[in-house]
Amino acid sequence: MTVTGVENDPLGGGLKRVQAEIDSVFDAFLPVPDDTRARLVEAMRYATIGGGKRVRPLLVVSTAELYGVDRTAALRAGAAVEAIHAYSLIHDDLPCMDDDDLRHGKPTLHKIFDEATAVLAGDALHALAFEILADTETSSDPFVRSELIATLGTASGMNGMAGGQIMDMVADEEGVEYDLHSITRLQQLKTGALLAASVEMGAILGKVPPEGRAHLRAYSRDIGLAFQIADDLLDVTGDQEKAGKALRKDERQGKQTFVTLMGVDKAREQARALVDQAVAHLGSHGEEADTLRALARFIVERDR
Repeated sequence: MTVTGVENDPLGGGLKRVQAEIDSVFDAFLPVPDDTRARLVEAMRYATIGGGKRVRPLLVVSTAELYGVDRTAALRAGAAVEAIHAYSLIHDDLPCMDDDDLRHGKPTLHKIFDEATAVLAGDALHALAFEILADTETSSDPFVRSELIATLGTASGMNGMAGGQIMDMVADEEGVEYDLHSITRLQQLKTGALLAASVEMGAILGKVPPEGRAHLRAYSRDIGLAFQIADDLLDVTGDQEKAGKALRKDERQGKQTFVTLMGVDKAREQARALVDQAVAHLGSHGEEADTLRALARFIVERDR
């Protein structure tokens, strides 16, 4: 996977590297047992190994690298975030939610296994995320482990991803209409919260005090909104084969999105402005933050 229009971009190799590394982390954490739990673990492996952009783990690792954090520890934290992301996709794809047949270019998990196994695989991946963060191999510092757990927990729950998801579901109900402010809030929770947590967790591993993370929070806030605007644009203008999932869903369901409220051109312009703003927040860092800068640009230039 390459970043369109960016020559000698450091992200190309970095993204491929972290994809392989996260696959290895999940492979180590998910050995298939020799008993009737095998189907559950095979389902968890199907959802986590060999698919996905790994943007969130790359955010964790790249932020942690700014502060000299051991890469193995950062990858474990990145895998924890990815486990939450994977569980959310499994549940989102279920018939009771979005009822999707395709994810990452392959059949959704409940199509390969069954709905009950998909629910349990999501549940188990949610639990695995916090098992990883609570492990002393992720950090020997109990205060760091505690803050990592609190950060990911908040980003996953009613004040984060799940809260944004219910706002999105309510938007489908007759008579409910969201304005641009409401859509922005929805997406800050549904999509932005996990992206922001990824950056925050990298800094937590680096033992950066909360007051020293303000510029990173600003960076993650801007890329979170840019990411969702790019998703909305892809849903309208993207290639389904490249995207590896169903497109044009928002239009069919009559949902309000950044694109329906702003139009394609203004939405694209806003996404690019957010990326420029995000990059500017990294001005206090040198070339060690080049991957974070490239990742911000990748978010609006990606084709999937």
